[in-house]
Amino acid sequence: MTSKSIVVVNCGSSSVKIDAFDLLAKDNTASFAVERVGTDKAVMKASIGGVDTKTELGHVDHAGAVAAVFAELHKGGIEIDAVGHRVVHGGDRFSDSVVVGAAVKAAIEACFPLAPLHNPANLKGIDAVTAALPGVPQVAVFDTAFHQTLPEVAWRYAIPKALADEHGWRRYGFHGTSHRYVAERAAEFFARPVETLRLVTLHLGNGSSACAIDGGKSVDTTMGLTPLEGLMMGTRSGDVDPSIVLRLAREVGVDEAEKVLSSKSGLLGIAGVSDMRDLVAAADGGSADATLAIAMFARRARKTVGALACAMGGMDAVVFTGGIGENSARVRAEICDGLRVVGALLHDKKNEASSSAERDLSTMDSRARILVIPTDEERAIAWDVKRLVLDTLNTVTA
Repeated sequence: MTSKSIVVVNCGSSSVKIDAFDLLAKDNTASFAVERVGTDKAVMKASIGGVDTKTELGHVDHAGAVAAVFAELHKGGIEIDAVGHRVVHGGDRFSDSVVVGAAVKAAIEACFPLAPLHNPANLKGIDAVTAALPGVPQVAVFDTAFHQTLPEVAWRYAIPKALADEHGWRRYGFHGTSHRYVAERAAEFFARPVETLRLVTLHLGNGSSACAIDGGKSVDTTMGLTPLEGLMMGTRSGDVDPSIVLRLAREVGVDEAEKVLSSKSGLLGIAGVSDMRDLVAAADGGSADATLAIAMFARRARKTVGALACAMGGMDAVVFTGGIGENSARVRAEICDGLRVVGALLHDKKNEASSSAERDLSTMDSRARILVIPTDEERAIAWDVKRLVLDTLNTVTA
């Protein structure tokens, strides 16, 4: 029996990740990851019905990787009704997900200078799906779209306006799909309309960002023109004095300075390790550098929660998500230490309990709740595809 699915594609520069969602079960039915795309050692890892497999593909480009995954889906009797794509940068043009057409593809290409590592790969994914499934509708879901509700006072930098406007230099924000998803889940958790809530969401992983969400809308966020700004991250510096950037560029050149700030800084730069699990283990073993790195990471996040809460005039909850936010009790505890000033009190035993479920870690007398909500950006993309394509088709044909 053939099942109908929405497929979500996330194309990176050297990888392709694809998830299939059954429209009736409303669940993920298959996951694929093709790694080392563009080399002679491409490999496809698949998880279908709880069974994991690994297939050597040899040399494939993005189109070949997509075709290989779709062939496996076809063999499994999965019919693809529509495809959603994660696209990192939509500039200031897109405030929502959109059905892909020639104008949308041109707009994605126009944003290449703003996301030179991501948007070209995202567009390759769209072209690959077009070649494999001509006529099947595709939807672009932008990381930046959710943040298009930022007021000018939040998105504009204090540099000459004419120069900034000419080049499109402004705060765009990222991880928007994740922030939107956990905000909507938080509203369901509270059984309240999202329009009635003030939330600070913390997406903490190798890339980290925070967002102030007032009434379901992003009103401030930490990432800016690029994902380099804001919180301390796995290998990214986050905020630094701009003079450091200038001095780095003079000392080592612009290209190397960019590598230092993007790939050699953050947790890695302080402790030599970028994975928080390894850092916690090292800190527990007495490493002073690991302890310092964790403390710096937590302190910046804690300061940011307070700042964003004040920007909104208060908050109903802080929401932890992402690999670190969902899984590191130590990091959550260090961030929450000091949040009493904004009414958030952590229950230590609840925080230490291991769980993958959505949960409230607050004490009974905490005015602001402390939630852990696992993010699911692929599911959020699938929802948008259903809303923009399949629900519309059903309405038209009803």
